[in-house]
Amino acid sequence: MHFETSYCTYAETGYFSRLVLDYLSGEKALEPFYSFSPDIDGLNKAIHQRSECSVNRKLLVDELKQAYNDLPKTDLVSTNIESLLKEDTFTVCTAHQPNIFTGQLYFIYKILHAIRLSETLNLLHPDKHFVPIYFMGSEDADLKEIGSIQIKGKTLQWHTSQKGAVGRMLVDEGLIDMISHIDESCANEPFVTEVVTLLRNNYTIGKTISECTLHLVNELFGKYGLLVFNPDNSNFKKEFIPVIERELLDGFSHQIVQQTIESFPEKYAVQTQGRSINLFYLKDDIRERIEKKDNGFVVLNTDLFFTEEHMLEELKNHPERFSPNVILRPLFQETCLPNVAFIGGGGELAYWIELKQVFQTAEVFYPVLLLRNSFLLINKETTQLIKELDLSPLQLFLPENELAEWLIRRLTKNTLDINEQQLKLNQVYDELAHLAESIDPTLKNHVNALQHKAGKRLDYLQKKMLRAEKKKYQNLLLKLNDIKSNLFPDESLQERRNNFFEWATRYGLDFVENLHAHSSPLDMTFGVLSEG
Repeated sequence: MHFETSYCTYAETGYFSRLVLDYLSGEKALEPFYSFSPDIDGLNKAIHQRSECSVNRKLLVDELKQAYNDLPKTDLVSTNIESLLKEDTFTVCTAHQPNIFTGQLYFIYKILHAIRLSETLNLLHPDKHFVPIYFMGSEDADLKEIGSIQIKGKTLQWHTSQKGAVGRMLVDEGLIDMISHIDESCANEPFVTEVVTLLRNNYTIGKTISECTLHLVNELFGKYGLLVFNPDNSNFKKEFIPVIERELLDGFSHQIVQQTIESFPEKYAVQTQGRSINLFYLKDDIRERIEKKDNGFVVLNTDLFFTEEHMLEELKNHPERFSPNVILRPLFQETCLPNVAFIGGGGELAYWIELKQVFQTAEVFYPVLLLRNSFLLINKETTQLIKELDLSPLQLFLPENELAEWLIRRLTKNTLDINEQQLKLNQVYDELAHLAESIDPTLKNHVNALQHKAGKRLDYLQKKMLRAEKKKYQNLLLKLNDIKSNLFPDESLQERRNNFFEWATRYGLDFVENLHAHSSPLDMTFGVLSEG
Protein backbone atom coordinates (compact mmCIF):
# COMPACT_ATOMS: atom_id res chain seq x y z
CA MET A 1 0.00 0.00 0.00
CA HIS A 2 1.12 3.58 -0.61
CA PHE A 3 0.44 6.51 1.71
CA GLU A 4 0.88 10.16 0.84
CA THR A 5 2.12 12.18 3.78
CA SER A 6 1.46 15.76 4.80
CA TYR A 7 2.17 17.50 8.09
CA CYS A 8 0.70 20.26 10.19
CA THR A 9 1.78 21.82 13.45
CA TYR A 10 0.37 20.53 16.73
CA ALA A 11 -1.15 23.96 17.35
CA GLU A 12 -3.07 23.80 14.06
CA THR A 13 -4.85 20.60 15.08
CA GLY A 14 -6.51 22.19 18.12
CA TYR A 15 -6.02 19.01 20.16
CA PHE A 16 -3.00 19.92 22.30
CA SER A 17 -2.76 21.90 25.53
CA ARG A 18 -1.28 25.35 25.81
CA LEU A 19 1.43 24.02 28.12
CA VAL A 20 2.62 21.43 25.58
CA LEU A 21 2.54 23.91 22.71
CA ASP A 22 4.46 26.50 24.71
CA TYR A 23 7.00 23.89 25.75
CA LEU A 24 7.63 22.94 22.12
CA SER A 25 7.95 26.58 21.09
CA GLY A 26 10.45 27.39 23.85
CA GLU A 27 8.25 29.61 26.02
CA LYS A 28 10.54 31.42 28.49
CA ALA A 29 8.16 30.93 31.42
CA LEU A 30 8.65 27.16 31.24
CA GLU A 31 12.45 27.09 30.98
CA PRO A 32 13.03 26.71 34.76
CA PHE A 33 11.00 23.49 34.75
CA TYR A 34 13.10 21.31 32.43
CA SER A 35 16.80 20.67 31.84
CA PHE A 36 17.25 20.33 28.07
CA SER A 37 15.51 21.79 25.03
CA PRO A 38 13.53 19.28 22.90
CA ASP A 39 15.90 19.42 19.92
CA ILE A 40 19.25 18.10 18.73
CA ASP A 41 21.14 20.67 20.77
CA GLY A 42 19.34 19.56 23.93
CA LEU A 43 20.01 15.92 23.10
CA ASN A 44 23.71 16.55 22.59
CA LYS A 45 23.95 18.26 25.97
CA ALA A 46 22.00 15.45 27.62
CA ILE A 47 24.31 12.82 26.13
CA HIS A 48 27.33 14.66 27.51
CA GLN A 49 25.84 15.01 30.99
CA ARG A 50 24.46 11.47 31.06
CA SER A 51 28.00 10.19 30.51
CA GLU A 52 28.82 11.46 33.98
CA CYS A 53 25.91 9.59 35.66
CA SER A 54 26.41 5.90 36.28
CA VAL A 55 23.80 3.13 36.40
CA ASN A 56 24.15 -0.55 37.29
CA ARG A 57 24.78 -1.74 33.76
CA LYS A 58 25.64 -5.31 34.73
CA LEU A 59 22.33 -5.69 36.56
CA LEU A 60 20.45 -4.20 33.60
CA VAL A 61 22.07 -6.59 31.11
CA ASP A 62 21.70 -9.64 33.37
CA GLU A 63 17.98 -9.00 33.92
CA LEU A 64 17.33 -8.31 30.24
CA LYS A 65 19.10 -11.52 29.29
CA GLN A 66 16.95 -13.39 31.78
CA ALA A 67 13.75 -11.79 30.44
CA TYR A 68 14.67 -12.64 26.84
CA ASN A 69 16.10 -16.07 27.63
CA ASP A 70 13.25 -18.10 26.09
CA LEU A 71 12.33 -15.63 23.35
CA PRO A 72 13.43 -15.76 19.73
CA LYS A 73 15.72 -12.75 19.44
CA THR A 74 16.90 -10.84 16.42
CA ASP A 75 20.62 -10.21 16.14
CA LEU A 76 19.98 -6.53 16.81
CA VAL A 77 18.12 -7.27 20.06
CA SER A 78 21.02 -9.45 21.25
CA THR A 79 23.55 -6.80 20.21
CA ASN A 80 21.63 -4.05 21.97
CA ILE A 81 21.43 -6.00 25.21
CA GLU A 82 25.17 -6.67 25.23
CA SER A 83 25.97 -3.09 24.26
CA LEU A 84 24.40 -1.78 27.47
CA LEU A 85 27.47 -2.98 29.36
CA LYS A 86 29.47 -0.24 27.66
CA GLU A 87 29.65 3.26 29.11
CA ASP A 88 29.15 4.83 25.68
CA THR A 89 25.76 3.15 25.19
CA PHE A 90 22.62 5.10 26.10
CA THR A 91 18.90 4.48 25.90
CA VAL A 92 15.94 6.33 24.41
CA CYS A 93 12.86 5.45 26.40
CA THR A 94 9.10 5.54 26.10
CA ALA A 95 6.66 4.14 28.65
CA HIS A 96 3.17 2.73 28.58
CA GLN A 97 0.97 0.25 30.41
CA PRO A 98 0.79 -3.32 29.03
CA ASN A 99 -2.52 -2.66 27.28
CA ILE A 100 -3.97 -5.86 25.90
CA PHE A 101 -3.34 -6.23 22.17
CA THR A 102 -1.39 -2.90 22.37
CA GLY A 103 -4.48 -0.81 23.24
CA GLN A 104 -4.73 2.46 21.31
CA LEU A 105 -2.73 3.42 18.23
CA TYR A 106 -0.45 5.80 20.11
CA PHE A 107 1.09 2.78 21.89
CA ILE A 108 2.61 1.92 18.50
CA TYR A 109 3.47 5.53 17.64
CA LYS A 110 5.48 6.23 20.80
CA ILE A 111 7.50 3.00 20.45
CA LEU A 112 8.30 3.76 16.81
CA HIS A 113 9.34 7.27 17.80
CA ALA A 114 11.83 5.86 20.31
CA ILE A 115 13.17 3.53 17.63
CA ARG A 116 13.53 6.28 15.04
CA LEU A 117 15.24 8.64 17.47
CA SER A 118 17.71 5.92 18.44
CA GLU A 119 18.46 5.29 14.77
CA THR A 120 18.97 9.01 14.17
CA LEU A 121 21.30 9.41 17.15
CA ASN A 122 23.31 6.39 16.05
CA LEU A 123 23.91 8.13 12.71
CA LEU A 124 24.78 11.46 14.34
CA HIS A 125 27.05 9.93 17.00
CA PRO A 126 28.89 6.96 15.44
CA ASP A 127 31.26 6.83 18.44
CA LYS A 128 28.32 6.02 20.73
CA HIS A 129 25.38 3.63 20.67
CA PHE A 130 21.70 4.26 21.38
CA VAL A 131 19.13 1.61 22.25
CA PRO A 132 15.32 2.07 22.12
CA ILE A 133 13.53 0.95 25.29
CA TYR A 134 9.86 0.32 26.00
CA PHE A 135 9.32 0.73 29.76
CA MET A 136 6.32 -1.47 30.50
CA GLY A 137 4.03 -0.04 33.16
CA SER A 138 3.24 -3.55 34.35
CA GLU A 139 2.33 -2.47 37.90
CA ASP A 140 -0.58 -0.30 36.81
CA ALA A 141 -3.90 -1.53 38.22
CA ASP A 142 -6.37 0.31 35.97
CA LEU A 143 -7.91 -2.74 34.30
CA LYS A 144 -10.77 -0.74 32.75
CA GLU A 145 -8.26 1.30 30.74
CA ILE A 146 -5.66 -1.38 30.07
CA GLY A 147 -8.16 -4.15 29.38
CA SER A 148 -10.21 -2.58 26.58
CA ILE A 149 -9.76 -1.95 22.87
CA GLN A 150 -11.91 -0.52 20.11
CA ILE A 151 -12.34 -2.54 16.90
CA LYS A 152 -14.55 -1.38 14.04
CA GLY A 153 -16.15 1.20 16.33
CA LYS A 154 -17.06 -1.37 19.01
CA THR A 155 -15.40 -1.43 22.43
CA LEU A 156 -14.24 -4.84 23.64
CA GLN A 157 -13.64 -5.10 27.40
CA TRP A 158 -11.82 -7.85 29.25
CA HIS A 159 -14.02 -8.95 32.13
CA THR A 160 -12.10 -10.78 34.83
CA SER A 161 -12.29 -11.10 38.60
CA GLN A 162 -8.51 -10.70 38.94
CA LYS A 163 -7.22 -7.70 40.88
CA GLY A 164 -3.97 -5.86 41.51
CA ALA A 165 -1.22 -5.11 39.01
CA VAL A 166 -2.46 -5.88 35.51
CA GLY A 167 0.95 -7.11 34.43
CA ARG A 168 0.66 -9.95 36.94
CA MET A 169 -2.81 -11.01 35.81
CA LEU A 170 -3.15 -14.27 33.90
CA VAL A 171 -4.69 -14.78 30.49
CA ASP A 172 -8.07 -16.49 30.89
CA GLU A 173 -10.90 -17.62 28.64
CA GLY A 174 -12.47 -14.16 28.72
CA LEU A 175 -9.37 -12.63 27.15
CA ILE A 176 -9.13 -15.38 24.54
CA ASP A 177 -12.78 -14.72 23.63
CA MET A 178 -11.80 -11.15 22.77
CA ILE A 179 -9.47 -12.49 20.07
CA SER A 180 -12.45 -14.37 18.62
CA HIS A 181 -14.41 -11.11 18.54
CA ILE A 182 -11.56 -9.47 16.60
CA ASP A 183 -11.63 -12.41 14.18
CA GLU A 184 -15.38 -12.01 13.64
CA SER A 185 -15.36 -8.21 13.41
CA CYS A 186 -12.57 -8.16 10.82
CA ALA A 187 -13.55 -11.36 9.01
CA ASN A 188 -13.67 -9.65 5.61
CA GLU A 189 -10.22 -8.11 5.88
CA PRO A 190 -7.40 -9.78 3.90
CA PHE A 191 -4.90 -10.16 6.76
CA VAL A 192 -7.23 -11.11 9.61
CA THR A 193 -5.84 -14.65 9.82
CA GLU A 194 -2.28 -13.32 10.12
CA VAL A 195 -3.29 -10.97 12.93
CA VAL A 196 -5.43 -13.48 14.84
CA THR A 197 -2.68 -16.10 14.63
CA LEU A 198 -0.18 -13.60 16.06
CA LEU A 199 -2.50 -12.76 18.96
CA ARG A 200 -3.35 -16.39 19.73
CA ASN A 201 0.33 -17.33 19.70
CA ASN A 202 1.24 -14.59 22.16
CA TYR A 203 -1.78 -14.66 24.47
CA THR A 204 -2.18 -18.17 25.85
CA ILE A 205 -3.99 -19.40 28.95
CA GLY A 206 -1.93 -19.06 32.12
CA LYS A 207 0.66 -16.54 30.84
CA THR A 208 0.88 -13.20 32.62
CA ILE A 209 -0.07 -10.02 30.75
CA SER A 210 3.54 -8.85 31.19
CA GLU A 211 4.84 -11.98 29.46
CA CYS A 212 2.29 -11.66 26.65
CA THR A 213 3.14 -7.99 26.10
CA LEU A 214 6.87 -8.70 26.06
CA HIS A 215 6.42 -11.48 23.49
CA LEU A 216 4.04 -9.46 21.31
CA VAL A 217 6.15 -6.29 21.35
CA ASN A 218 9.25 -8.34 20.60
CA GLU A 219 7.57 -9.85 17.55
CA LEU A 220 6.41 -6.49 16.27
CA PHE A 221 9.56 -4.45 16.97
CA GLY A 222 12.41 -6.89 17.56
CA LYS A 223 13.73 -6.31 14.05
CA TYR A 224 14.41 -2.70 15.08
CA GLY A 225 16.33 -3.76 18.19
CA LEU A 226 13.70 -2.54 20.69
CA LEU A 227 14.14 -3.82 24.24
CA VAL A 228 11.33 -4.19 26.78
CA PHE A 229 12.03 -3.22 30.38
CA ASN A 230 9.72 -4.69 33.05
CA PRO A 231 10.03 -2.72 36.32
CA ASP A 232 8.21 -5.37 38.39
CA ASN A 233 11.54 -6.83 39.45
CA SER A 234 13.09 -7.19 42.89
CA ASN A 235 16.65 -6.52 41.73
CA PHE A 236 15.70 -3.30 39.92
CA LYS A 237 13.74 -2.15 42.97
CA LYS A 238 16.85 -2.66 45.13
CA GLU A 239 18.53 0.07 43.09
CA PHE A 240 15.68 2.38 44.05
CA ILE A 241 15.67 1.64 47.80
CA PRO A 242 17.34 4.96 48.81
CA VAL A 243 14.58 6.98 47.09
CA ILE A 244 11.80 4.75 48.45
CA GLU A 245 13.17 5.02 51.98
CA ARG A 246 13.41 8.79 51.76
CA GLU A 247 9.85 8.93 50.48
CA LEU A 248 8.57 6.76 53.34
CA LEU A 249 10.34 8.73 56.04
CA ASP A 250 10.05 12.28 54.70
CA GLY A 251 7.44 12.29 51.93
CA PHE A 252 9.97 14.44 50.10
CA SER A 253 8.48 14.26 46.59
CA HIS A 254 5.09 15.69 47.57
CA GLN A 255 6.66 18.67 49.32
CA ILE A 256 8.79 19.49 46.29
CA VAL A 257 5.93 19.07 43.81
CA GLN A 258 3.83 21.45 45.89
CA GLN A 259 6.62 24.03 45.80
CA THR A 260 6.85 23.62 42.03
CA ILE A 261 3.10 24.05 41.61
CA GLU A 262 3.19 27.24 43.68
CA SER A 263 5.81 28.70 41.33
CA PHE A 264 4.19 27.34 38.17
CA PRO A 265 2.84 29.93 35.71
CA GLU A 266 -0.85 30.45 36.45
CA LYS A 267 -1.84 30.19 32.80
CA TYR A 268 -1.12 26.44 32.81
CA ALA A 269 -3.27 23.73 34.33
CA VAL A 270 -1.54 21.54 36.91
CA GLN A 271 -1.38 17.93 35.70
CA THR A 272 -0.91 16.10 39.01
CA GLN A 273 -0.31 17.01 42.64
CA GLY A 274 0.62 13.56 43.88
CA ARG A 275 0.12 12.28 47.41
CA SER A 276 1.82 12.72 50.76
CA ILE A 277 3.52 9.38 49.98
CA ASN A 278 3.78 8.54 46.29
CA LEU A 279 4.08 4.79 46.69
CA PHE A 280 1.82 1.75 46.44
CA TYR A 281 2.18 -1.50 48.33
CA LEU A 282 2.28 -4.36 45.81
CA LYS A 283 1.75 -7.96 46.88
CA ASP A 284 -0.17 -10.81 45.25
CA ASP A 285 -3.42 -9.17 44.04
CA ILE A 286 -2.95 -6.01 46.14
CA ARG A 287 -1.79 -2.67 44.78
CA GLU A 288 -2.94 -0.05 47.24
CA ARG A 289 -1.61 3.30 48.44
CA ILE A 290 0.68 3.56 51.45
CA GLU A 291 -0.28 6.23 53.96
CA LYS A 292 1.71 7.44 56.93
CA LYS A 293 0.04 7.61 60.35
CA ASP A 294 1.33 8.87 63.71
CA ASN A 295 2.33 5.39 64.81
CA GLY A 296 3.40 3.86 61.48
CA PHE A 297 2.08 3.09 58.01
CA VAL A 298 -1.17 1.64 56.68
CA VAL A 299 -2.01 0.15 53.31
CA LEU A 300 -5.38 1.54 52.23
CA ASN A 301 -8.30 -0.85 51.72
CA THR A 302 -6.46 -3.61 53.63
CA ASP A 303 -5.79 -4.54 57.25
CA LEU A 304 -2.04 -4.16 56.75
CA PHE A 305 -0.17 -1.99 59.25
CA PHE A 306 3.59 -1.46 59.65
CA THR A 307 5.56 0.37 62.29
CA GLU A 308 8.32 2.50 60.86
CA GLU A 309 10.88 -0.14 61.81
CA HIS A 310 8.88 -2.95 60.23
CA MET A 311 8.22 -0.94 57.08
CA LEU A 312 11.93 -0.31 56.55
CA GLU A 313 12.59 -4.00 57.21
CA GLU A 314 9.94 -4.86 54.62
CA LEU A 315 11.64 -2.55 52.13
CA LYS A 316 15.02 -4.15 52.78
CA ASN A 317 13.74 -7.72 52.42
CA HIS A 318 11.06 -7.21 49.76
CA PRO A 319 11.72 -4.09 47.66
CA GLU A 320 9.53 -5.57 44.91
CA ARG A 321 6.52 -4.84 47.14
CA PHE A 322 6.95 -1.09 46.72
CA SER A 323 5.54 0.41 43.56
CA PRO A 324 6.11 4.09 42.62
CA ASN A 325 3.14 6.10 41.41
CA VAL A 326 3.09 8.68 38.62
CA ILE A 327 5.35 11.05 40.58
CA LEU A 328 8.15 8.61 41.38
CA ARG A 329 7.92 6.22 38.43
CA PRO A 330 9.99 8.57 36.22
CA LEU A 331 12.75 8.60 38.84
CA PHE A 332 12.73 4.80 39.01
CA GLN A 333 13.02 4.63 35.22
CA GLU A 334 16.00 6.97 35.13
CA THR A 335 17.66 5.19 38.07
CA CYS A 336 17.75 1.91 36.16
CA LEU A 337 18.44 3.09 32.60
CA PRO A 338 21.29 5.13 31.04
CA ASN A 339 18.61 7.24 29.43
CA VAL A 340 19.04 10.49 27.49
CA ALA A 341 15.50 11.10 26.21
CA PHE A 342 11.98 10.29 27.28
CA ILE A 343 9.20 10.24 24.68
CA GLY A 344 5.67 10.73 25.95
CA GLY A 345 2.26 12.13 25.15
CA GLY A 346 1.02 15.57 26.10
CA GLY A 347 -0.25 14.48 29.50
CA GLU A 348 3.00 12.69 30.31
CA LEU A 349 5.12 15.69 29.40
CA ALA A 350 2.88 17.91 31.51
CA TYR A 351 3.53 15.97 34.70
CA TRP A 352 7.23 15.39 33.94
CA ILE A 353 7.61 19.18 33.75
CA GLU A 354 6.47 19.32 37.39
CA LEU A 355 9.23 16.92 38.51
CA LYS A 356 12.57 18.55 37.73
CA GLN A 357 13.21 19.56 41.34
CA VAL A 358 12.22 16.08 42.56
CA PHE A 359 14.88 14.61 40.25
CA GLN A 360 17.48 17.07 41.45
CA THR A 361 16.73 16.45 45.12
CA ALA A 362 17.03 12.70 44.61
CA GLU A 363 20.19 13.23 42.50
CA VAL A 364 18.69 11.40 39.53
CA PHE A 365 19.37 12.43 35.92
CA TYR A 366 16.54 14.34 34.22
CA PRO A 367 16.39 13.56 30.45
CA VAL A 368 15.26 15.43 27.36
CA LEU A 369 11.47 15.40 27.05
CA LEU A 370 10.03 14.86 23.57
CA LEU A 371 6.40 14.85 22.48
CA ARG A 372 5.61 11.55 20.79
CA ASN A 373 4.66 11.33 17.13
CA SER A 374 0.99 11.60 16.18
CA PHE A 375 -0.66 10.46 12.97
CA LEU A 376 -4.04 10.60 11.30
CA LEU A 377 -4.50 7.45 9.19
CA ILE A 378 -6.85 7.75 6.22
CA ASN A 379 -7.87 4.67 4.23
CA LYS A 380 -8.51 4.70 0.49
CA GLU A 381 -12.29 5.09 0.74
CA THR A 382 -12.07 8.07 3.08
CA THR A 383 -9.27 9.58 1.00
CA GLN A 384 -11.59 9.48 -2.01
CA LEU A 385 -14.36 11.24 -0.07
CA ILE A 386 -11.92 13.95 1.03
CA LYS A 387 -10.86 14.49 -2.58
CA GLU A 388 -14.49 14.74 -3.68
CA LEU A 389 -15.07 17.51 -1.16
CA ASP A 390 -11.72 19.11 -2.01
CA LEU A 391 -10.63 19.36 1.62
CA SER A 392 -7.09 20.08 2.75
CA PRO A 393 -5.42 17.97 5.49
CA LEU A 394 -5.56 20.91 7.91
CA GLN A 395 -9.29 21.41 7.37
CA LEU A 396 -9.94 17.87 8.58
CA PHE A 397 -9.24 19.03 12.14
CA LEU A 398 -11.96 21.71 12.06
CA PRO A 399 -15.22 21.06 13.96
CA GLU A 400 -17.77 19.39 11.68
CA ASN A 401 -20.33 22.20 11.87
CA GLU A 402 -17.67 24.78 11.01
CA LEU A 403 -16.44 22.70 8.09
CA ALA A 404 -19.99 22.10 6.87
CA GLU A 405 -20.70 25.83 6.83
CA TRP A 406 -17.47 26.47 4.93
CA LEU A 407 -18.44 23.87 2.30
CA ILE A 408 -21.94 25.28 1.84
CA ARG A 409 -20.65 28.82 1.43
CA ARG A 410 -18.12 27.61 -1.13
CA LEU A 411 -20.67 25.71 -3.21
CA THR A 412 -23.84 27.80 -3.04
CA LYS A 413 -24.71 30.45 -5.60
CA ASN A 414 -26.96 32.19 -3.11
CA THR A 415 -25.94 34.98 -0.75
CA LEU A 416 -25.94 33.74 2.82
CA ASP A 417 -24.35 36.74 4.49
CA ILE A 418 -26.50 39.73 5.37
CA ASN A 419 -23.71 41.90 6.78
CA GLU A 420 -24.50 44.67 4.32
CA GLN A 421 -28.15 44.67 5.37
CA GLN A 422 -27.11 44.63 9.02
CA LEU A 423 -24.96 47.71 8.42
CA LYS A 424 -27.83 49.54 6.73
CA LEU A 425 -30.16 48.61 9.56
CA ASN A 426 -27.70 49.98 12.12
CA GLN A 427 -27.52 53.24 10.18
CA VAL A 428 -31.34 53.53 10.27
CA TYR A 429 -31.42 52.91 14.01
CA ASP A 430 -28.61 55.41 14.57
CA GLU A 431 -30.69 58.03 12.78
CA LEU A 432 -33.79 57.06 14.77
CA ALA A 433 -31.83 57.29 18.04
CA HIS A 434 -30.59 60.75 17.14
CA LEU A 435 -34.13 61.86 16.19
CA ALA A 436 -35.73 60.38 19.34
CA GLU A 437 -33.06 61.85 21.60
CA SER A 438 -33.73 65.33 20.24
CA ILE A 439 -37.34 64.98 21.38
CA ASP A 440 -36.72 63.18 24.66
CA PRO A 441 -33.21 61.99 25.81
CA THR A 442 -34.73 59.00 27.62
CA LEU A 443 -35.99 57.59 24.30
CA LYS A 444 -32.45 56.85 23.10
CA ASN A 445 -32.16 53.79 25.36
CA HIS A 446 -35.46 52.49 24.00
CA VAL A 447 -34.20 52.79 20.41
CA ASN A 448 -30.96 51.03 21.36
CA ALA A 449 -32.95 48.16 22.84
CA LEU A 450 -35.00 47.90 19.64
CA GLN A 451 -31.78 47.88 17.62
CA HIS A 452 -30.30 45.09 19.72
CA LYS A 453 -33.48 43.02 19.37
CA ALA A 454 -33.57 43.57 15.60
CA GLY A 455 -29.90 42.56 15.31
CA LYS A 456 -30.57 39.28 17.11
CA ARG A 457 -33.48 38.57 14.79
CA LEU A 458 -31.26 39.16 11.77
CA ASP A 459 -28.68 36.76 13.18
CA TYR A 460 -31.43 34.18 13.62
CA LEU A 461 -32.59 34.77 10.03
CA GLN A 462 -29.05 34.24 8.74
CA LYS A 463 -28.81 30.93 10.59
CA LYS A 464 -32.17 29.83 9.15
CA MET A 465 -30.97 30.73 5.65
CA LEU A 466 -27.87 28.60 6.19
CA ARG A 467 -29.92 25.67 7.51
CA ALA A 468 -32.24 25.90 4.55
CA GLU A 469 -29.27 25.88 2.17
CA LYS A 470 -27.76 22.87 3.96
CA LYS A 471 -30.87 20.83 3.12
CA LYS A 472 -29.95 21.15 -0.55
CA TYR A 473 -26.59 19.50 0.12
CA GLN A 474 -27.62 16.60 2.37
CA ASN A 475 -25.62 14.01 0.42
CA LEU A 476 -22.50 16.15 0.67
CA LEU A 477 -22.97 16.65 4.40
CA LEU A 478 -23.47 12.90 4.91
CA LYS A 479 -20.12 12.32 3.24
CA LEU A 480 -18.57 14.92 5.52
CA ASN A 481 -20.07 13.16 8.54
CA ASP A 482 -18.60 9.85 7.34
CA ILE A 483 -15.18 11.47 7.04
CA LYS A 484 -15.29 13.04 10.51
CA SER A 485 -16.66 9.95 12.27
CA ASN A 486 -14.03 7.73 10.61
CA LEU A 487 -11.11 10.02 11.40
CA PHE A 488 -12.25 11.40 14.76
CA PRO A 489 -14.29 8.67 16.50
CA ASP A 490 -16.24 10.05 19.45
CA GLU A 491 -14.89 13.48 18.39
CA SER A 492 -11.50 12.42 19.69
CA LEU A 493 -8.18 11.89 17.97
CA GLN A 494 -8.17 8.60 16.10
CA GLU A 495 -5.00 7.50 17.91
CA ARG A 496 -6.88 7.56 21.22
CA ARG A 497 -9.63 5.20 20.02
CA ASN A 498 -8.49 2.89 17.22
CA ASN A 499 -6.43 -0.24 17.77
CA PHE A 500 -3.43 -1.03 15.59
CA PHE A 501 -4.60 -4.53 14.73
CA GLU A 502 -7.77 -3.24 13.06
CA TRP A 503 -5.46 -1.57 10.56
CA ALA A 504 -3.15 -4.58 10.43
CA THR A 505 -6.02 -6.87 9.39
CA ARG A 506 -6.39 -4.64 6.33
CA TYR A 507 -2.76 -3.90 5.46
CA GLY A 508 -0.87 -6.73 7.15
CA LEU A 509 1.61 -6.69 10.00
CA ASP A 510 4.11 -5.01 7.69
CA PHE A 511 2.06 -1.86 8.23
CA VAL A 512 4.47 -1.30 11.13
CA GLU A 513 7.20 -0.70 8.55
CA ASN A 514 5.10 1.93 6.82
CA LEU A 515 4.57 3.79 10.09
CA HIS A 516 8.26 3.42 10.90
CA ALA A 517 9.18 5.04 7.60
CA HIS A 518 6.95 8.04 8.32
CA SER A 519 7.93 8.50 11.97
CA SER A 520 9.81 11.74 12.46
CA PRO A 521 12.13 11.73 15.49
CA LEU A 522 12.81 15.46 15.78
CA ASP A 523 10.28 17.32 13.61
CA MET A 524 7.52 18.32 16.01
CA THR A 525 4.64 17.95 13.56
CA PHE A 526 1.41 15.97 13.25
CA GLY A 527 1.46 13.52 10.30
CA VAL A 528 -1.52 12.87 8.03
CA LEU A 529 -1.14 9.61 6.07
CA SER A 530 -3.58 9.20 3.18
CA GLU A 531 -3.78 5.93 1.29
CA GLY A 532 -3.28 6.56 -2.41
